Amino acid sequence: MFQKILIANRGEIACRVASTAKRMGIQTVAVYSDADASAKHVLMCDEAVHLGGSAPNESYLRWEKIIEAVQATGAQAIHPGYGFLSENQAFAKACQQAGLIFIGPPASAIEAMGLKAASKQLMEKAKVPLVPGYHGADQSPSLLKQEANRIGYPVLIKASAGGGGKGMRIVEHEKDFETSLASCQREATSSFGDAAVLIEKYVQRPRHIEIQIFADTQGDCVYLFERDCSVQRRHQKVLEEAPAPGLTNDMRERMGQAAVAAAQAVKYVGAGTVEFIVEQSEKGMQFFFMEMNTRLQVEHPVTEAITGLDLVEWQLRIASGEALPLKQDQLKMKGHAIEARICAENPDRDFLPATGSLDVYKTPQASSFAVGEVRVDDGFRQGDVISPYYDSMIAKLIVHGDTREQALARLDQALSQFHVVGVANNISFLRRVLKTQSFSKPHLDTTLIDREKNHLFHQQSLSLDVCMVSTIAQMLLQEFKSIQVNTRGWVHPFANRDAWSPWNTSQRQFEIKSGDAKCQGQLSYLHHGGYELSIDNSKPFTFEFQAHQQSMSVRWGDQTWNANVYLHGSEASIFTSRGECRVQWVDALRHQHADVATAGRLTAPMPGKVIAFHVKAGDSVKKGQVLAVMEAMKMEHTLASPADGAVAELLFAVGDQVAEGLELLKIDLTS
Repeated sequence: MFQKILIANRGEIACRVASTAKRMGIQTVAVYSDADASAKHVLMCDEAVHLGGSAPNESYLRWEKIIEAVQATGAQAIHPGYGFLSENQAFAKACQQAGLIFIGPPASAIEAMGLKAASKQLMEKAKVPLVPGYHGADQSPSLLKQEANRIGYPVLIKASAGGGGKGMRIVEHEKDFETSLASCQREATSSFGDAAVLIEKYVQRPRHIEIQIFADTQGDCVYLFERDCSVQRRHQKVLEEAPAPGLTNDMRERMGQAAVAAAQAVKYVGAGTVEFIVEQSEKGMQFFFMEMNTRLQVEHPVTEAITGLDLVEWQLRIASGEALPLKQDQLKMKGHAIEARICAENPDRDFLPATGSLDVYKTPQASSFAVGEVRVDDGFRQGDVISPYYDSMIAKLIVHGDTREQALARLDQALSQFHVVGVANNISFLRRVLKTQSFSKPHLDTTLIDREKNHLFHQQSLSLDVCMVSTIAQMLLQEFKSIQVNTRGWVHPFANRDAWSPWNTSQRQFEIKSGDAKCQGQLSYLHHGGYELSIDNSKPFTFEFQAHQQSMSVRWGDQTWNANVYLHGSEASIFTSRGECRVQWVDALRHQHADVATAGRLTAPMPGKVIAFHVKAGDSVKKGQVLAVMEAMKMEHTLASPADGAVAELLFAVGDQVAEGLELLKIDLTS
């Protein structure tokens, strides 16, 4: 077994690998960029080596610097995690040439499975079922369009060297093919350095089911059952679970055997995932090979939960030359597990990635990087900054139960206890997904989010009266605490700021806002020391609250609930078991910004880099016309004109980094 390994990654996966290595008595070396100098993964490892600037191509993608770091620290092997260099055959080959062990498959297997078109041809020879498509070397746009027309719309354009949902576009109609192809190729070039694509029939009502496999150097290979990853946005996974609901033992075995055959066809070693697209029709379910990920997957903890195994430990043992710890007939499933990806993004704005400081980061009581009923794997701490340079995932929340129903209930409860303030996130969105008929029943396919969009987007999790009552309670608690601190525990009667008066009932006015909705409250201080609260001029109700160790209880009229409220500037973030909400205190004197459309301004909806302008100064534009393309957190985002008019001025150049909210171009509106 290794004595020391270098982890060529960052964030959650670097912490995950370090945790298992520490348990096994293996020393670890971290690498880091400028942005990650004080990151959690750096502190978890025994040593750390600086790689360079914050951008991945200045740090985590510089494999020659990583190999130098391994040699300088005396590490024997490199664990690549996922993303970055984990599926880079040149890096794997360079490790081998340097006499180092790459904790992953051989470079030949990465190369064989890395190009989607070539891997499809290989799988066809291995008699693994394939979706109808074009996987050829001729990449001329005219031929690709011809092939798409032959296959029949809708089709899926997919980067041949791609992964993680990047470089993928669904094309519904022939007229949209060329624009989608160009966008897909740009994203593929940016993310993978290869513009080649393949074209496939877009399967209707598809499910995404993948098989976890492991192979050793002795030629043995097993499958560790399946994971259902059908709930996706932007072709990226949102929720994953194991086992896949409704999958029969017969189909599980056939898919497992096909996955093993795929791995053996490329002489695979280590952890890998064979992904299948499953068509649901009146005839039943039929599976087709989609791709193989030659690395550990983000969602591997759900497999660990149902098998009780540590897959990183398996990786380390196999890479050190040991045989598979278990044979196929020794592998068993127990219960049901679900993983939710907590991401810094705004679901109501088409999942735009978000950046900022984790002003509040409170997780439910859970295990970390180890099997448990509730598990949280993360690479952040409270106060850390989510930067624009890397993936938007903050943490993974994994739950395990005896049944799917128990796991669902456990996940919803854990999500309600996961508090993030300071960065837009998808926690409320995830809770709404769990409650949809499509997920809870379940009726799964990759279009679930779009199908349930009326229940998922632009929803108010908490009523404004609950927000108002909870926030006032927190403000009063903080005022009491401030008084006690300032008077060293003894409260002078004239030090109180509770507006008590001996001759009449004193009152305080409050107003909050969430989106376009406003709420007004009138708090009355009663002579006996209690409170009454009226909201929006309704009948006043008795108002009581009490602080507890981790939260507070609130009673207003005949309603009682527990809440956590975090006050920050003119905002308040309220968390209850019912849901969460962020509200603003309304300041009547604050200047109101003009509406973007009225002002003729196109602003950056997130921090990122300008990839393209589709117009120049003087061009006439129509409302909804695509004007610019930005890239943030490895994803492209198109920006449309807010109104009819003419472009007056471009304020940035292609390649510029732009902060959120900055104006990209000016539009003279059509009168």
